[in-house]
Amino acid sequence: MIYKILGAVVLALVVLVLVALEVRTTGSYERTFNASQDKVWRVWNDADSIKHWWGPRGYTAPFIRNDLRVGGTYLWAMKSPKGEMFWNTGVYKEVVPNRRIVSTISFADETGKAVPGSKAPVPGRWPNAVTVTVEFSESNGKTKVTVREVGLPLIVKILSRVAWDQQFDKIEGLL
Repeated sequence: MIYKILGAVVLALVVLVLVALEVRTTGSYERTFNASQDKVWRVWNDADSIKHWWGPRGYTAPFIRNDLRVGGTYLWAMKSPKGEMFWNTGVYKEVVPNRRIVSTISFADETGKAVPGSKAPVPGRWPNAVTVTVEFSESNGKTKVTVREVGLPLIVKILSRVAWDQQFDKIEGLL
């Protein structure tokens, strides 16, 4: 009897992992900063500032190219503590200064060429591009930033939350 129960539990876990690898979801993350909307916007979009906050704790951003305008592109690199390089590129679809940015984000090579989602260097069934919406709103001298990523594999949603929390921490340090 115990073997049947253990077998059922193992089977259920395998099914959950397979579903988490295949299913896509939306991640939403927010932080309120004790700074003006204009200052947060500058730190968020200035290439030299991005080098200090892009990537989770322990990661560096040795290369940032950012053309913040509708139709503009970006190429950002993050380097892991083990020396692995991860490149991301995207296109800005909407830019409302100090208010809203809508862009795509894709894995890329060092030349900026997008890598198909099927070749992503991390687990999950990735689309070729994830849509990212960032909104900035100010109240009483504080600025709330909300990041929404549409199309994430379910299996990376928790890791994405951790990464954004750590990036928000870095941004706080810059402000």
